[in-house]
Amino acid sequence: MKRTKYRSITVLLCALLVLSGCGARTSEETSSAQETSTSEAAAVTTASTIDTATIFSDRDLEGTYDESAAIAIQLSGDSASCDSDAVTIEGSRITIGAEGVYVLSGTLADGQIVVNAGETDKVQLVLAGTDITSSTSAAIYALEADKVFVTLAEGTENTLINGGEYVAIDDNNIDAVIFAKTDLTLNGSGSLTVNAQAGHGVVSKDDLVITGGSYTITAASHGLSGKDVVAIADGVFSITSGKDGIHAENSDDLTLGTLYIADGSYTITSQGDTISAQGALQIDGGTFDLYTGEGSDSVEMTSGDQFGQMGGGPRGGIDAQTVVTTTATEEDTVSQKGIKGESTYTINGGVFTIDSADDCLHAGGVMTLAAGAFTLNSGDDAVHCDDVLTIQSGTFTIPYCYEGIEGLSITIEDGTFDITSSDDGLNAAGGVDSSGFGGQTQDTFAADSDSFITINGGTLTIVSSGDCVDSNGALTINGGSLDLTCNGSGNTTLDCDGTYSNNGGDISTNDGSEDNPGQMGGKGGGQSGGGRQDGTNGGGRPDRQTVPSAS
Repeated sequence: MKRTKYRSITVLLCALLVLSGCGARTSEETSSAQETSTSEAAAVTTASTIDTATIFSDRDLEGTYDESAAIAIQLSGDSASCDSDAVTIEGSRITIGAEGVYVLSGTLADGQIVVNAGETDKVQLVLAGTDITSSTSAAIYALEADKVFVTLAEGTENTLINGGEYVAIDDNNIDAVIFAKTDLTLNGSGSLTVNAQAGHGVVSKDDLVITGGSYTITAASHGLSGKDVVAIADGVFSITSGKDGIHAENSDDLTLGTLYIADGSYTITSQGDTISAQGALQIDGGTFDLYTGEGSDSVEMTSGDQFGQMGGGPRGGIDAQTVVTTTATEEDTVSQKGIKGESTYTINGGVFTIDSADDCLHAGGVMTLAAGAFTLNSGDDAVHCDDVLTIQSGTFTIPYCYEGIEGLSITIEDGTFDITSSDDGLNAAGGVDSSGFGGQTQDTFAADSDSFITINGGTLTIVSSGDCVDSNGALTINGGSLDLTCNGSGNTTLDCDGTYSNNGGDISTNDGSEDNPGQMGGKGGGQSGGGRQDGTNGGGRPDRQTVPSAS
């Protein structure tokens, strides 16, 4: 019987089962960042948008099998051999018709494993040195069962390949190397290489669960895809995809398409989003090295005449407010974001290195960043939220972006922020930009939106060519340390359309706008290396005015 799908909740996250580490870190820097992220996670309240208590079953997590009860299937070129009546062999097509554990080994040059069991049956396929190529379909096709497990036997290397096309064999649109109409779990401790010369790497039309193993996936379309749920407890993943790296979507039920990652190591290069969820998204840990499109370098940020003096260019020191310019082609409709969620969005920890042509982190619903170490290079916004954005803690290093952090409203409780932006560093309800879902389309916030920025703590260092901190509503600073430099003509370090109050923050600026946000006219801001307009501080960094904490 299919288990009940997971619903969004607002209670605190229960502790997950203790999982094994995700593999050796690649450098001392990554290890240090992970330790920082872990300590930050312990200091904040863990947020939750998904009920994680029942996502992983004991059998999902075990990744083992009873060898004494297993049925052996020996693959041999264009055929196979097996002693069980539950296995039917017709040339190079091997069909499994009953519940049980089946150990596959050997090579199938051009064939297919089909699972067609009872609707309450659980079938476990153990890959123990298996190499299967299907030139015209899925290498493994789970047609009928309650659940199918694909277990990677310890110490084994396994390969599954599609030859470049999919020829219909029934009424289902088979379009992946592993294609399941059932719940699908990948587990174990061995390795699996998936090569989808056409279509996707792994697809479940129900739930896709992964709890261990090492995966190298090359796919013309999505790397990993689940219709109702994608849930990953652990594993090592290297994914190169023509569309999304990891994709969760149910077009029939918009409450599904949930994505949950507890841990693991992810190196993903995608021509779409590296990680994408239509429904709720939650990440509790892991190491992520993500790259989309041609990266942030591919988006040239140049100044427009309407914003003042010309200047700038890719990775340049831009003296005026800038706009993102792209060439209008069909590719502009492709979404190339780092981690995108169209509903509630929560990150509780992890180490993230993202270089994306579009937003690095993008939420269509309420977004909570509770902890983590983030290095973000974006051709658009480093962090974008269409709704309420709350940052509880974390380390954010953002050396290149159009806007640093943008949301309908922004609340910062704590954290360390080092932002260099071509437009605003922080922007609440900033109007039109190119952060929309489905690609670089225009996002707009409603004119009467409840927009504000509240900073309760943290250390913020922002250098911008737009406003460093820009709120279309109120701006309230209750604590923290802000070191702000505005290099944009006609812009200011602090700008707000509503009320402004500093109730306890230490603010240092290069234009004095902390005395009257938004009214300085960019005095000093346009003099990025030459000092204030009154002639003082003739060289180096512009003169700074400091307002100490009111407390």
